[in-house]
Formats: sequence, structure tokens, C-alpha cells
Amino acid sequence: MGRGRTVVTMRDGRPPAGVDAAGPADGAGPSAGAATRDGIARGGGRRRIGPLLRAVPVPLALVTMVALAGVELGRVYAGSLLPRLVAGAALGSVLVSLAARRLPSWLVAPVSVVAMAAWTGWSLRLAATHAGLPGGLAEVTADAARNGIPRLLTAMIPVEPTPDTVLVPLVAAWLAGLTGAEVALRAGRVLAGYLPPVLLYAGALYVVGPNAAPALWPTVLFVAVAALGLAVSARTGPTTADATAGLAPGVRAAVRVRLAAGAAFGLVLVVGLVAALGPWVAGQVDGRPVDPRRYVEPPQVETLDENPLIRISGWALHPEQKLLDVRTDRPAGAPTPGAAPSPAGGDEPPDGTGTGQTATPLRIRLAVLSDYDGVTWRVGATYRNAGRILPAATPAPGSTVRPVRQDITVAELTGRLLPAVATPREVSGARVAYDPATGTLIRPEGLTPGLRYTVTSDEEHPDSNLLATANVPAGEAVARVLRVADGAPEPMVRLASQLAEENGAPYARAAAIEQFLSEHYRLVSDAPSGHAYPNLAFFLFGPRNGGGQRGTSEQFAAAFAVLGRLTGLPTRVVVGFESTGDGVIRAGDAYAWPEVLFDGLGWVPFDPLPRPDQEPRPVEEDFRPAPDNPPPSEAPEPTLEPTASPEPSAAAARPADVGGVPTPVLVGGGTGGLLVLVGAVLLTLLAMRRSLTRGRVERGDPAHRIAGAWREVTDALRLAGQPVGPDLAATEVAQRARHAVAPPGGVVDAVGAPLVGDAAATALAPADGVDELADLLNQVGFAPGTVTPDQAARAAGAAQTYVDALRATRPRWRRWVWSIHPGPLRWGR
Repeated sequence: MGRGRTVVTMRDGRPPAGVDAAGPADGAGPSAGAATRDGIARGGGRRRIGPLLRAVPVPLALVTMVALAGVELGRVYAGSLLPRLVAGAALGSVLVSLAARRLPSWLVAPVSVVAMAAWTGWSLRLAATHAGLPGGLAEVTADAARNGIPRLLTAMIPVEPTPDTVLVPLVAAWLAGLTGAEVALRAGRVLAGYLPPVLLYAGALYVVGPNAAPALWPTVLFVAVAALGLAVSARTGPTTADATAGLAPGVRAAVRVRLAAGAAFGLVLVVGLVAALGPWVAGQVDGRPVDPRRYVEPPQVETLDENPLIRISGWALHPEQKLLDVRTDRPAGAPTPGAAPSPAGGDEPPDGTGTGQTATPLRIRLAVLSDYDGVTWRVGATYRNAGRILPAATPAPGSTVRPVRQDITVAELTGRLLPAVATPREVSGARVAYDPATGTLIRPEGLTPGLRYTVTSDEEHPDSNLLATANVPAGEAVARVLRVADGAPEPMVRLASQLAEENGAPYARAAAIEQFLSEHYRLVSDAPSGHAYPNLAFFLFGPRNGGGQRGTSEQFAAAFAVLGRLTGLPTRVVVGFESTGDGVIRAGDAYAWPEVLFDGLGWVPFDPLPRPDQEPRPVEEDFRPAPDNPPPSEAPEPTLEPTASPEPSAAAARPADVGGVPTPVLVGGGTGGLLVLVGAVLLTLLAMRRSLTRGRVERGDPAHRIAGAWREVTDALRLAGQPVGPDLAATEVAQRARHAVAPPGGVVDAVGAPLVGDAAATALAPADGVDELADLLNQVGFAPGTVTPDQAARAAGAAQTYVDALRATRPRWRRWVWSIHPGPLRWGR
């Protein structure tokens, strides 16, 4: 027999893969077999690489979506550190889930959390080093975990990536990547796995709010990546034949109809939602988003930091107290304190201002006070947590800006205000909060002895040659520094008018006020503190032999600022220290000075303090207030005398009852007018009483409102005929208040029947609120600054409840006159 060929077939009649049905060709030899093996190997390699490539898009989409949330949030951060750290968290969380796919599902979360802790610790250390914050990793991490969310929402924009501002985004990004990867990869539900990254991105948009431009391209990229991941995951799913292929024809048709109906219903539902929500969504595009920062209270300060002007007199009495150690570093070419050249070149003529003196010490600013209510000057700042780099301010045109770098060590200075040369631009060594409107810095944790920090400031020197012709701004933008509180003393108004009439230009008015104060008043260190209207009136016009016309820099600066506002100048008061630039700053170096805002020049300081070698002139030489009542000799004499006897009128010749008004009408009209007058008086008293109550319990800070609620209770006791003396403690007054609503004979109802049990307890319940009110009043007195608005609201409610209950126990005629009694309007005034 000849050479035959063996044909190898499978059960279905096909040759195995890689084998010709006719067998190897004659003469193919070993090379043909090798080629066949190479083809099989290449096919197996493609089969291994294909699934790997098909598995990449979904994890890559998750990483990109979480990283885009970091990019969106990074738009309100300084630098690119936060987006890079969030991208690392996104990549790490998804890779850990991929690497642990063969582990039990319950073990993935602990492994991922350990990896998250490692990445977060390294990131916090990097952020602390980047921000120059002291302390170990444990201390930094504990502080960041304790204050992360409030500091993130109260930080100044751009937010510096410090440990407390990056911790929350990092943890949120890692958890979103972990959850998304587990749901999309392990459970195979890609769309559900997209939910955590979507929520993270929405949260980033909400936190950014109106503080950045609309995020158009990051959002478009986010949606595109998500759609691409869904498309790829749908194509890589198991491919099967028609699911209805093995069904009977009737069943197959029913299933297909049901599928088509479901698809049509879903399409209609989607189109309906788009039609209903589309216009609303489109309308929100140009709307301003909500800023979540308005719901979080920024750092607050105590009374001494809100009004540091009252500390001047105390420091003046202890001038040797060491407050700070300062070392100043100025770049080459910068002027040194005591020899400040003119910004325009050459020496400036001495004019009394901070820019016009030839020898100007370096001013270290503690606080800027812009609000005045006739009683107190206040900073009125909104502090935002800030990093090392503070927001830059645009200098005035033509001004000279010189950088000043200072190393400051705190000695015995207390409070939260952080001294710095105006205007601070970079602070390292201390965590700070900053108010851009006033340029005031605070350390929220408070100052401690030994605290050392470095501050770099832009010291601005306006061109003094432009002052004489400069104007001052007006309008809503500067209404805060132009406001004159009601009740200004009439002599101060007359003095301001006199100075303004003699000097028309704004700078001339400011210089005239400065000169008047420096020439007529004496600077002393033992003057009592006070800058309310009565204090300033006594300082300006009080008798010299009675303590008037003398004061500390507190009175000089406050008087200048008030007189300036009365003449139309926008003014403010600054509290700080005078320094030579290096060495110890003591309490005697503290002083206050006024500043005036000029168009194109910014805030210009003035110095109304008298010169050391100058004897003040009496105020009466240049200003004499008009007497309230002129002397009798100066009273005008009547000059008009009758020159002829008056002619008798025709009306006088007629009888009284002819054409006159009837007597009943006159009596009725007079009685009605009297009733209207009495009604008007009663309504006025009622309105004044209600206004007094609202002013006590609804206006002011929580401490003021709690004290007002207590005044309502004490006034009610006085109206009830049971006044309390000022020598009683709050708890004793509360005990008397309880007895006032619980007389010795017991509690009775409207008909005089005694109440017992729950009824009596209910009747005495208002007295319990007075006990709580007494506790709140003691808290205000012994722990100032600790009461909250909620406690003030409870105090107002407790006071109102008690007053109503006490009024109900009085006789009917007392209840009628209770609300119109004028006593509370004058008691204690």
C-alpha cells in the first residue's frame, strides 16, 4: 500500500485548532511544526492580554473621577499640593482593592484602612513641612483630626494646604475610591460603584461654592470618563446568544414585547424628567451657589481683643512691663526707623503725619478699630483661618512699598491679637486667622510666653506730595468709617464745624484737627481709660484744674477720629507699639494713633500727640462754646410798642350767643381732645415699653441680652410691689422671685381656690426659669465670653414667661396698668 494520511477530527467533525484537516503537507518537516507551535503561543498570549486590557478602564475611570474631585476642590487652595495628594489617595485606594481581589471581602477594608493611614500620615507630614508648622506627627495629626472641618470651612481663600485643611479631603477621597472599587470591581455593578466618586465631586463643588469660577471643563471630563467606563464595561461583559432562542414562538414573542414595553417606558420616563427638570437646571447655571462657610462661625475674640484701646491706660501705668522681643530685617536700600526719606525723593517737610515726619519710628500694629457706637471703638473683624501666605492687597498708585521682615518673640503680651507691621503678607511659626478688611491678625489659640513667629510685611509709604490735593471717598463702601453715632456732644460738633469752615480741603481739615489737639492738650500716663462721648467731651472741654484737657493716646486718637468723622473724613483708630526696629518692646511703647483714608493714597496715619517740649495752650483761647442761656444784659429788649389804641372789633360788639360755637360743642370737643391726648400718651408709653423690652432681649451680644432679660425680671418685681435691692446676689433675687409667684397662703386659681399637686407645680414652673436665668447671669459675670446665643434666647423666654406669670397674680387694676407703667423707662437710668 502507498503512504497514507491520517486525519484527526473532533466529535463535531472539525480538526483541532492549528491542525490542517488533511494533515501536514508532504515534506513539511520540522519547520512546519515549529511554526504551528509559535502560532499557538501567540494566540494564548493574546488571550491573556485581552482580559487584562478589558479590566483596566473601570479602575482607571474610578481613579480619574476621584482625582477630578481633588482638582475641583484645589481651585480654592494655594498651590497644587492638595490635588496631588488627593490623586495619590485615589490611585492607592483603587490599587489596594485590585491587589486584594482574591482575598475575602471582609479583609479588604482593614487592609485598605491601614494603607490609608500610612498615606495620610505621610501626607500630613508633607503638608506640615510645606507650611512650616512645628510639632511632631502625633501632635499635628491630633490637631488636624480635632479641627479639620471647622478650619476648612473658616479658612481664608486661597486655603493653604496645612494638615488640618487636607485631612478631610484625603480621607474622603480614599474612602470614595475604596467603596467605588469594591462595588464596581468585586460586585460587578459599575454604575453603583460610581456613586461614591459622584458624591465626592458634588461635595467638592459645594465646598468651593461661589469662591471660584464655574467648573465647566472638570465636570465635562468627569462625565466623559464615567460614560467611557460604562461603555467599556458593557462591551466586556459575557456575550451570549439570543436569550429567547430556545423558547416557544408564542413565549418568545411575549418576552420581546415585554422588553420593548419596558424600554419604551424607561425612555419616556427619562425624557419626562429631562423636560421637567431641564429648565430648572438651566436656570441654576447663572445662579450664585450657596457658600457653606456662612454656616460656620469663624474664630472669635474676647472683649480686650475686640477693643484693645482700653488697654492703653493700663500699659501706661506699668511702662516697664516687657511685652515683646523684636528683631527687624530690612532689605538693602530700605529706610531705617528714625530716618525715613520721602517716597518722592529728598527729605520730607515735617507735617505731623506718619509720612511727613523726618524721623518716624517703626509702627508695629496690634489692631485696627473701625466701628464706633458713641461708647466703644471696636475692631469688628471677621477672622478667617489663614496659612503662611496672606492675601495680597493692591498698593495705592504712586506709593512706595518696602518689605519688612521681623522675628517677634512674645513675652508678657496676652490675648489673641498678633502684632505685625502693616500690611502682613507672610506669617510662619504660628497658626493665624486674618481679617483682610482691617489687616488685623490673631492667633486663635491665644498668645503664650515664648511664642516666636516671623512675619513679612509690605510697609507702604504714600506720596506725601499728593496729600494736599487728595480727596476722600464717600458712599456705601466707606460708610463704616464715616458713621457718626447719635448723641455727639454739641460742643464737639461746634468744634468740628469751626475747624471745617476754616479748612476746605480734606487734608487741611485733618491737619487742622491734628494741630488743634497737639497744641491744646497734655499727654499724661495716669489719665483714666474711656473714649465714650462723655469721656471725650470732658477731655476736650473739661476744666484743667479738674482733670480735663489731659489724657493718654487713647483720648487723643479717639477724639481725632470722631472730630474727623464729624467733618466728613473717613477715619479709624489703630492700636500698636512704637519701636526702633530691634530690641525689647515694653508697655510704655504702646500707643494709639488715628488714620484717614484718602483717594488714591490709602490710609494715612496722623499724630495728634503734643510735642515733648511744647506747653499746651488753653482751649478757651481758640474755642469758646456758646453759653446755654445768654446773660440778662445781653437779652434783646422789646422794641415794638403799640402806636394806637386798637379799634373795637365787630365780633366783640355782638352778643356771645349770636353766631358763636355752642357751649356743649366746646365741652364735647375739649373732652374728646383730652381723651385723644390721653390715648396717645398711653399708646406712646406702651410702644416705649415694648421697644425697651426688645432692645434688652433681642439686641446686642448674648451677654447683653441675658443682662437685659434679668432687668425685665427685676423691673417686674418692682412693678409687683416687691423691689429688690442692688446688694442681693442673683440667687437671692431668684428666691424672692419664686416667693412672688407663690405667696405664703399658697397658689390659688382665678376664683381663690387653692391649687395642689401637679396644678400647683405647673403654676410655679415659671420660677424655675428664673433660677436658670440667675445661673446664666452669674456665668456672664464670672466667665465672660462663654455664653451662647441659644442661652440668650432661653434667658429671654424664661424672663417673658416669669413676667407673664407674675402679672397674672396681681389684682386686675394692676394688670391693666402693667404694660403702660412708665417706671421701667426711668429706673436705673
